Amino acid sequence: MNYFVDILGRSGLLKRDFDYHLLRASMVIIFAWFGYDKWFQTEIIDLIPLIKHGPLIFWVLPLLGIKGTSIFLGASEWTYGSLLLLGFWNKRLGALGAFGSTLTFLATFTIMPFAPGAWDAAAGGFPAMTIVSGFLLKDLVLLVVSVYLLKQDLARVVEARCYANQRDPARSRNLTA
Repeated sequence: MNYFVDILGRSGLLKRDFDYHLLRASMVIIFAWFGYDKWFQTEIIDLIPLIKHGPLIFWVLPLLGIKGTSIFLGASEWTYGSLLLLGFWNKRLGALGAFGSTLTFLATFTIMPFAPGAWDAAAGGFPAMTIVSGFLLKDLVLLVVSVYLLKQDLARVVEARCYANQRDPARSRNLTA
């Protein structure tokens, strides 16, 4: 067992921020891919039952229609993914992307209890999942990752601001005035 732990310890898994960067990269890929799908009306048509039952997004279809919803969701996901990508270099932009990502997955995860066909009636209903609830359950993990990235980025922005204020006390006085 010690041998296995030693190998993993030397592998780079313990490198500072490896997990943070890995999670950020995976979210960029997810937003790029899912955002791409949203540009096609067939994707939105498949999602209509979920969108209609979403307590936070039910308003999108009546307001924007199918095509508008497609554009809105695709553009939103690509925007948040782009901001997350830029977060590798600019933590303020990364925090903005993580905030948008948090809102996105909060909106989609809250659909789960209300989604038609989410619970397997043949198995007694809730908590027996169908593919619908399984599809939405992944958003819980994506929501948690989004909150983690938001926390990390905000902490780094605050830390950088404090460091800058320590280096230049006049700047600190100007910011509070």
